[in-house]
Amino acid sequence: MSSPDGRRTTRRAVHETLRQKVVGLELAPGSALSENELAASLGVSRTPVRESLLLLSEEGFVQVFPQVGSFVSRVDPQRVADAQFVREAVELASLDAVPDEIDDAALADLRENLARQQEPGIDVEEFFRLDEEFHRGLLGLSGHASAWATVASAKAHLDRARRLGLHQTPPDEFADQHRRILDALVGGDRTGARELLRAHLRAVFDDIERVRERSPELFASESGSVPVRRSIAVWT
Repeated sequence: MSSPDGRRTTRRAVHETLRQKVVGLELAPGSALSENELAASLGVSRTPVRESLLLLSEEGFVQVFPQVGSFVSRVDPQRVADAQFVREAVELASLDAVPDEIDDAALADLRENLARQQEPGIDVEEFFRLDEEFHRGLLGLSGHASAWATVASAKAHLDRARRLGLHQTPPDEFADQHRRILDALVGGDRTGARELLRAHLRAVFDDIERVRERSPELFASESGSVPVRRSIAVWT
């Protein structure tokens, strides 16, 4: 018989795996979830899968409809806006705490990150990872790198929408925005850096809106109607 600690560990691992699949769009917004299929794919029993789906439901990533089934929640614009609010508040505030003399090693890491962002043929997931590293690095310049954990936890709903939006704008455009933010910061233009960062963080909403116009089935509706039991392709 497995121990309580073992069951908790399994449930935690299943929850983290399924959460990442939802946030990473491997489980597309609106798609149906089968406990049996998920359990088989993860090599676990149905119990930790069921418990994980309930936790994900509390987090707003899954909807459970009695007598119908469980579905990945569609992207909720209000949750996205709330996450953006938290992220913007923290990241903009951090720029005010960046010292006049920026650490050479930290700056070199950011420059290297920028160079990798601009590599030809970079895919969305790799760019997303580098983008996360860059913004965490900006927080690090202010001495508040540990605050990134709070930002990352708050912005999971935003991350789903950002991944949708990254398919609308070439990564090199975002990379250029990153470069201009860093150049302004290094040049001592705190006001300019803040304006550029605010515009950069909000630019994703234009891309998200284009996705919403093209694929409204990926987004939550005001009616909150029961999802249609069908497969939903994120990209056509």
